[in-house]
Amino acid sequence: MNIATKFTPHKIPTKDVSLDDKYLSDDGTAYMTGIQAMVRLPLAQTRRDTLNGYHTAGFISGYRGSPVGNYDNFLWQVEGILKDHHVVFQPGVNEDLAATAIWGTQQANLTGQGKYDGVTAWWYGKGPGVDRSGDVFRHANLAGTSELGGVVAFFGDDHSCKSSTVPHQSEHVMIGCGIPIFYPTSIQQILDLGVHAIAMSRFAGVWTSMKLVSEIVETSASVHVDLDRITPLLPQNVQMPEDGVNIRWPDHGIQQEERLYKYRLPAVLAYARENELNQVTWHCPDARIGIVASGKGYLDTIEALRILGIEGETAEQLGLRVYQVALIWPLEPQGLHEFAEGLEELIVVEEKRPILEAQIKDELYALPDGKRPRIIGKACDGKGEWSTSIDEAPLIGHYEFQPEPIAKMLAARFLKLDIPESLKTHIQSKIELLQKAEQASQHVLDIAERKPFFCSGCPHNSSTKLPEGSRALGGIGCHYIAVLQNHGTETFSQMGGEGVSWAGASHFTNEKHIFANLGDGTYFHSGYLAIRQAIAAKLNMTYKILYNDAVAMTGGQHVDGHLSVAQLTRQLDAEGITKQVIVTDEPELIHAEEGIASHVEIYHRNELDDVQRKLREISGVTALIYVQTCASEKRRRRKRNAYPDVAERVFINSEICEGCGDCSKKSNCLSIEPIETALGTKRQINQSSCNKDFSCVEGFCPSFVTVHTRDIKRPEVFKGIEAGWPEKPIIPELDQQPIRIMVGGIGGTGVVTAGALLGMAAHLENKAARIMDMAGLAQKGGTVYSYIQLATEDDQISATKIPAGQCDVLIGADAIVAGSNAALSRLKADAVVIVNEDGSPTSTFLESRDWYAPITDLIQRLRGRTTQGKLISLPVTRIATQVLGDAIFANQILLGMAWQAGQIPLKRESIEKAIHLNGTATEKNLEAFRIGCHLISNPDLIKNIIATIPTTRKPTTLAELVEDRSARLVEYWNDDYATQYRNLAEQAAKVLPEELAETIATQLYRVMAYKDEYEVARLLTGKSFKQSIEAQFGQGLRLTYHLAPPALGAHGAIRKRAFGYWMRIPMMILGRLQWLRETFLDPFALQQERQKEHAWRDRYIAFVKAISSAPEKYDLSVAEKIAQLPADVRGFGHVKMQAMETAIQRWDQLSLSLRKADQ
Repeated sequence: MNIATKFTPHKIPTKDVSLDDKYLSDDGTAYMTGIQAMVRLPLAQTRRDTLNGYHTAGFISGYRGSPVGNYDNFLWQVEGILKDHHVVFQPGVNEDLAATAIWGTQQANLTGQGKYDGVTAWWYGKGPGVDRSGDVFRHANLAGTSELGGVVAFFGDDHSCKSSTVPHQSEHVMIGCGIPIFYPTSIQQILDLGVHAIAMSRFAGVWTSMKLVSEIVETSASVHVDLDRITPLLPQNVQMPEDGVNIRWPDHGIQQEERLYKYRLPAVLAYARENELNQVTWHCPDARIGIVASGKGYLDTIEALRILGIEGETAEQLGLRVYQVALIWPLEPQGLHEFAEGLEELIVVEEKRPILEAQIKDELYALPDGKRPRIIGKACDGKGEWSTSIDEAPLIGHYEFQPEPIAKMLAARFLKLDIPESLKTHIQSKIELLQKAEQASQHVLDIAERKPFFCSGCPHNSSTKLPEGSRALGGIGCHYIAVLQNHGTETFSQMGGEGVSWAGASHFTNEKHIFANLGDGTYFHSGYLAIRQAIAAKLNMTYKILYNDAVAMTGGQHVDGHLSVAQLTRQLDAEGITKQVIVTDEPELIHAEEGIASHVEIYHRNELDDVQRKLREISGVTALIYVQTCASEKRRRRKRNAYPDVAERVFINSEICEGCGDCSKKSNCLSIEPIETALGTKRQINQSSCNKDFSCVEGFCPSFVTVHTRDIKRPEVFKGIEAGWPEKPIIPELDQQPIRIMVGGIGGTGVVTAGALLGMAAHLENKAARIMDMAGLAQKGGTVYSYIQLATEDDQISATKIPAGQCDVLIGADAIVAGSNAALSRLKADAVVIVNEDGSPTSTFLESRDWYAPITDLIQRLRGRTTQGKLISLPVTRIATQVLGDAIFANQILLGMAWQAGQIPLKRESIEKAIHLNGTATEKNLEAFRIGCHLISNPDLIKNIIATIPTTRKPTTLAELVEDRSARLVEYWNDDYATQYRNLAEQAAKVLPEELAETIATQLYRVMAYKDEYEVARLLTGKSFKQSIEAQFGQGLRLTYHLAPPALGAHGAIRKRAFGYWMRIPMMILGRLQWLRETFLDPFALQQERQKEHAWRDRYIAFVKAISSAPEKYDLSVAEKIAQLPADVRGFGHVKMQAMETAIQRWDQLSLSLRKADQ
């Protein structure tokens, strides 16, 4: 591990930077992401043209989608800069219409009316957008580009299906359209190849394209931005037609095709040759074996060679030569022949289906036997791709590659060569280490998993619910998460095909009706036609159209045009929809909107189930428009004061809460979290992550109150932290190997920010950095990693992900993520791990009400992995909340700890400056970082802070348990009732095994302390509840209670009602009338629910008396199961009654074997 043994003696200067440098600076270096490099390219091209005396403009259009999902957001952020550069950003309604607009930019000067010398145009979209745009790509590329225009199509491919419904590879579409393909390996190459792409497009009159994968475009790095870094060379003596190769009118398709294949593509190859786009990066004069790779595959290959210890001298011994291909189609032949000369074997490393391999085989096939190398890739031993079996194939043709399997494949090929014995031993030893690590990893199974899930308060949480007996077809984007939940949403389609599969299936099934999920963004993109198809096919189905005013999956963008609720209803009405209704959380706003189509009915979202039941009985195509703003977008807008922030917060009275989980079922919200109390696991609201959806209040439970305040109470300033900064640690020095840091946490909590800060800090110190964020669909509450690699030189960093066994430091913002096999497998044995031991629920908690994050086991796994390193665990979430008032600052505290522990090779001043440049909650983030430094410098500080956090003491012995519960029953009713409990519990403790006696003591209290109206009123007006409200929100606040009084018929409608603060007085009176309980004056005693609770209690008491009086007559293992049954009888009203009925049936079954056979 790279840890220094002395202080760096000289001060490292930090450069003056601006966040606009990445777009405006044309000198030196700038720090940027791959997406920001895409933003820079059109701007820099305009400046380059100006220097060359051309008056050009730019045009950008496309449609968002991972890994280029945030491109439009970044473009909107620099709207003024775009305008200054005569660059127009006009997002497309969908990808093919955007491509058509791009085509139009090259036609601007055809009539002689153009305002500019030319327009450079940039299309963007992900793989499915390439598929749907194939027709326009073909037309536009055949037509050509203008002489001073040019087109580049950025296409994002998701090889591993992390943010898509299916994995994707788009090269074949581009090849079919005759569009050259660039494949960069880094952000620097995005910039460099972008210059070449435009120059090639102009010179050869073709569209060009650039393949982007997340491992390249979703990274960050310092790059050179000098305009003269790349000077395109235009080849001479290239055969061209007399009228040139650029766009013209009129022009016939036959002539266009001839021009493309006879002149344009040969011109592309000439340009590639002249500018040496494909280069030998590892030279060896007497090479015997060569490797050809491009893009991500090239980076993985270099890392694989380093895993094998092959670099420099060992590469010379092996006779290895490496060829990096930047233009992967068409493959420039002359450079390939020069590279292949003298090779015995040529290995092609590329993900997915072969592109380079097929061209290489085609080009080298005619070489004489003695000069033609063996081609190894998806095939080997002289076979073709399809005659090579899966088991024989050196490299797979699906999913994605990692350096480790490439290393094993390369080692297998190298060891077949006649190489020195010492080199063979060296390679074999490296492979043995790799195999040993893989075997160890295979034996480690994840004990918890953090899957992507809807954000807290997300409208999808409610809108995707279905009535019993119905099924829905899945949508794309956030709707796709519903498919993962197994709640009745099944299968999916391509974007714009939502629900249309029913047009085929409906003829051949007995199923009469189906629901189909569709988002407003997809509707605007292409889903409108799906509805038209369904109507034309006379289907029986209901489209559930979520109008959430944002394209949530890719960053909260609006639809690319105007679409109001009223407009949506009129469009559907015009199409002939049979019936449409609107369901919303704010019906009053919809009623106030003008232009709603006639006969559209409006309902509150509480009535969603009833509405859906009615719609499924209607013949024809119906529509349910669910109107609720995206929760994440609400939060963003509230921060900008662009959305009302209602002065309300929900709070759960944990003394009333039974932990039944009905609130989680009603809301599907992960801001409802478990909290341990003296009476077991209850529920609490995470006020930091809550987006104020309030659907949890619909859980059939009186523990919920609304507190009328906007903010939570700021904590008192913790005075135990020294002012200023602690003494600086020993800063690790970088040598020939990069330091690799991994931050693992939950999407949306600042994991990506941590990587961005370290990357910028490294840039300020002129150090090499490569940061990669693995998020995608995981942004939605799922697993997120930031891979941070810091080095003295950029070429020391190869793979963008940290390879197995190479991570020096793990900052575990979430223990589930940090303790996963994906993280463990990357740790060095001497790694340093700093992990947050505060758990956060996963989606499993919504289904399993007693689930709890296995934090202790996860930390033990981490400790077992870092046998030679160091592990620090602490409750960072609670510390952040206690000293800074918000758990969101936990990650910055962890970052400060890692730096103070001497694990980050950067100056503190650089990190401070990066935090200032980031500009978000600067003072709080700096303070969090400073606190983290002090926590490491003064370990006692951790104990001191934790000591100030309120805790609940739980009984540790059976005697303490009985004493605690007896005291509670006195408050619940009276001394006699408590004495009855104590006598029963103590008698059981005398004659029964301790475990059974403890179960009885716990569950006997549960059945005796049933929460009737008196008890709920007492707990809602009690002193402890008032103190808990004041501790979190402050004093003197008004409350709203959410109750379901039986007198108002709530059980029939299963509906709660809100009662104002005036209700406190009646409840205070009611709470003091507990002496009426179960008397002839008790107005509640005749309720069916109360009578069942009395019978349930009395049966349990009789059971305890029976087994305590003669334990020898009973099978105590069966008695233990019966004794535990009340633990599952929780909740209120129908929720509790249903659970009780199930428990009674189970009790009756167990009773058959309770008595011993001979009794």
